[in-house]
Amino acid sequence: MLLMVSIGSLILILALLILFHQNANATKGYLLRTLERERSYLLLEEEVLKMQVAEAQALEQLENQNQIQTMMPIKGPIYTEGDSTVALE
Repeated sequence: MLLMVSIGSLILILALLILFHQNANATKGYLLRTLERERSYLLLEEEVLKMQVAEAQALEQLENQNQIQTMMPIKGPIYTEGDSTVALE
């Protein structure tokens, strides 16, 4: 009888250990998926910020070019309208 109780206790302890181990693995898996999702979001955000920086730097460089700095504003510009052609036939 004592042997049966000790075997039953051992089985119960092993079952509880397996349960705790599986629970820990499931928690780690959930955390890993959450971190992967956050990493993907941050990588996307980084790409958007890089594009914004590149755009701002391109405009800044264009404004600082000597050729642009020496240009004069046009007074009373005349624009073409509609589908009229610019080139002579």
